Amino acid sequence: MATDQLAPDRHAIAIGTDRAADRPALHAATWVVWAIAAVVSVQLAPNVLYACVVLLVAVLVVETHGRRTGLARAFPIFIGIGVTFGLLRVVLTIATTHGLGTPLLTLPHVTLPRILGGFRVGGTIERQVLLQALADAFVVVVVIAVFGAWNAVVSHHEVLQSTPRAFHELGLVVTIALAFVPSTIAALRASREADRARTGGVIVRRGRLVRHAVPVLESGMERAVALAESMDARGFGHQPAGRGERFAAIGTLGGLLGFGGAFVALIGSADVAALISGTVGAVLLVAAIASASSATRRVRYRPRRLTALDARVIAIVLAAPIGLGILGLAGDHSLRYSPSEHGLPPFHPIVLVVLLALLVPVFVANPALRSDQA
Repeated sequence: MATDQLAPDRHAIAIGTDRAADRPALHAATWVVWAIAAVVSVQLAPNVLYACVVLLVAVLVVETHGRRTGLARAFPIFIGIGVTFGLLRVVLTIATTHGLGTPLLTLPHVTLPRILGGFRVGGTIERQVLLQALADAFVVVVVIAVFGAWNAVVSHHEVLQSTPRAFHELGLVVTIALAFVPSTIAALRASREADRARTGGVIVRRGRLVRHAVPVLESGMERAVALAESMDARGFGHQPAGRGERFAAIGTLGGLLGFGGAFVALIGSADVAALISGTVGAVLLVAAIASASSATRRVRYRPRRLTALDARVIAIVLAAPIGLGILGLAGDHSLRYSPSEHGLPPFHPIVLVVLLALLVPVFVANPALRSDQA
C-alpha cells in the first residue's frame, strides 16, 4: 500500500533503531519554513551563482538529515524531474523566441495556424535566448531540488499532525500522492529482479520495456485498489457534511468570488474596489477554515511541539529571504543575471553570507545518524 512508504523501512528496524532515534531532529514546521525560505531566496536572487549555492545547501541538508524511507531516497528522482522540465523549457523557448540576439544556427521551421497562435516554431537559434533559457531552467531545477530535499528530511506523519484540522483530508491525499515515486521505484526494482530470475541472470533486451511496464502498471493498480478499500473500511469521507462544514463550503465559495472580483477590479484599475473585494474574500476564507476546523472531530495523538532549537533555526533561516529583500530594495544589481546583457554572472560576498543562513540545519545533530555511528 502506498502509505507503507511513509513508515521507516524494515532495514532501519533491523539495525536496531528505536522510534526516538528515527524521529527527525527538527520539527516538520521548521522544515516547511526552511523550504519556503529557500524557494523565496531563489526567486529573489535568480542569479545562477546564488542558485548554485542554494542547490549545494539542499544537497548538504539531505546528506545530513535524509531519512531512511522510500520518500527520502527519491531525492535524485526529483532532481531528474527538474532537469527534464528544465530541458523541455529550454527547447520550447529557443524554438519559439526569435530576433533577440546573435544567430547560432538555423533549423527548419513551421508557422502554426492562426487558431493555434500563428507563431513560428523553429528557425534561427539565438545565443542570448539560449543562455537566458538555460539560466531560467537552472532556477527551476533548484526550486524542485529544494522541494525534493524537504521531502527527504521531513516526517510526513508529523506534517499531517501539524496541518489545521480543516486540511487533514487534503493533506492525507497529497501525502499519499507524493508516495508514487518510491512506490514506482520499488515496483520497477521487483520487476527487474523477477526478469533476471526468469532469464537465469542473462540480460535479454528484446521486449524488456513491455516486461517491465506491465508489472509496474499492474502493481500500481493493485496498490490503488487496496488503498481505496482500506480508506473505505476506515470510513474515510463517509460522514455526512455537518452544519459547520456546510458553512465552510459557502464561505469558501464566497471567498473565491471575492478574490475573483478583486482580480477583475485590478484589471479595470479600480484599486478601491479590488481592496474591498479582496478583504471580504480573505475574511470569508479565514472564517471557512475556522468553521471547518471546529467541525472536524479528529484528535491528534501526542503531537510534538516546537522546541527552542526549532525557534532558533526558524529565526536564522528567515534571515535569508529577509536579507535578500533588503538588498534588493537597496539596489543590489548582482541578485539578477541576464546573459544577454552581461558576460559572467555578478557576485557579491554579502549575498553569499545571507544565503549561508539556509545552511543552519546542517549544524543540528541528526539522532538517526548518531545511532548508526553507535
